[in-house]
Amino acid sequence: MKTTMKTLMALTLVAMTVSACGGGGNSTTTVQTVTIGEQLASLEKAYAEGLVTEKEYKQQRKKILDGE
Repeated sequence: MKTTMKTLMALTLVAMTVSACGGGGNSTTTVQTVTIGEQLASLEKAYAEGLVTEKEYKQQRKKILDGE
């Protein structure tokens, strides 16, 4: 009886371990690269259209140029 119980517990443990492996489905990662020039052009356009203040423009421009 003890051997049967140990075997059953061991099989249960193995089954739970195997069922947790993989099976996560498909995963997609998208990487989008934007150049510093494109970032600056976009920021300039937003500033020209009044979407950001002069202070925000200067702060964001500095971050872009500093690589932050």
